[in-house]
Amino acid sequence: MRRQRRLALGVLLAAAALAVAAFPFRATSWGGFLLAVAEAGVVGGLADWFAVTAIFRRPLGLPIPHTALIPANWEGLAERVGAMVGGRVLTPSYVVQEIERVDVADLLARGAERVSQADLETATRAVASWAAEQLTPATASELVARLRALLVAQPAAPTLAAALRIARDNGWDGRVVQAIVLALADAIERPAVRATVAEVIDELLTRYRARMGVYPRLWIGLAELLGVLDRERIVTALHSGLREVAKNPDHPLRARASEIVAELETRLTTDGALAARVEAAKNELLATPAVVALLDDLAAALRRTLLADLAAPRSEAAAWIAERLERARQALVTDAALRAQVGDWLKARVSELVLRHHGRIAEFIANGVRALGPEGVVRLIDEHAGDDLQYIRVNGTVVGGLAGGAIYGVHLLVRLL
Repeated sequence: MRRQRRLALGVLLAAAALAVAAFPFRATSWGGFLLAVAEAGVVGGLADWFAVTAIFRRPLGLPIPHTALIPANWEGLAERVGAMVGGRVLTPSYVVQEIERVDVADLLARGAERVSQADLETATRAVASWAAEQLTPATASELVARLRALLVAQPAAPTLAAALRIARDNGWDGRVVQAIVLALADAIERPAVRATVAEVIDELLTRYRARMGVYPRLWIGLAELLGVLDRERIVTALHSGLREVAKNPDHPLRARASEIVAELETRLTTDGALAARVEAAKNELLATPAVVALLDDLAAALRRTLLADLAAPRSEAAAWIAERLERARQALVTDAALRAQVGDWLKARVSELVLRHHGRIAEFIANGVRALGPEGVVRLIDEHAGDDLQYIRVNGTVVGGLAGGAIYGVHLLVRLL
């Protein structure tokens, strides 16, 4: 830009030098013509210098009205720039159209191919270490308090109903029932648990027999005497039944469990009394000092466990997360349909964000211009448009000289006629 300024100044000085040289010969036709060209060039160059300088600052520091236009109007300029870019350039339709043109699936494939499992594990360990360091005991307590506040503010019944619906749609309820039944069956196989279950059965039979009349108790005693009603046999039957329920997906008990889940989901959204009881139970549970202390202890224990695991040469947490990330990476590399689905989902979400927050684009751009300040705005425009503005000065000198020569030529022609 300094070179362009020197060029503009040089052209102006050349016009002034031509005027000085032609002045002694102004009485001749050719001398008058050169003087007219030079004088008009000087006037044109000075006028354009004044115009260009007045955009950025006061010429010669003089308080001339309507000069230093950008520093005087930079806030309004920021608003107009934001409105123009946000409302006329980056329109919602244009931005969404450009987002649709991006091949996200291809970007995902290329990115997944370049990343290795070691890279994923290294990144996971770094992120987890940073998160664990930031999670101080005070921060953990604050997070627990915020979580409790969110849980208190969030209605429990609709959330629980939505969770049950998602579980049923994905078949998770059947898996949960199967896991619980298998866990119970495996537990009964352990002698200590088996003995405990047998004692519970004895206690239940004793209570049931105490509430019955003489004859039913007589028959129950006879059944026990003959070995028909035996607690070991009941425990064995219970174990066999649990194994059968876990093995058979179409077992009536599992079907009934699915029906109970569906009924509970419906009642949570339609039964106001049940929703109120669930909400009251949630609030009472979250307000219990024991629960508050338990949550704080869990957060502290989780932090200690995570720090100890990450300090080990082989982090189980980082390896577990990296392994699942590696599965996702391999799926993105090999499954074109999955890449297309993920790409469409990402573009849809980004388009929704653009349409929802498009009104803030103009404000964002205007704030960015305001952050530069008046001097920063002047410097930015000067850096990007200064060259062309200096050429305006050159053109002003040249065009002024040509205009002066043309006018003097007309003067000579009129005098000749």
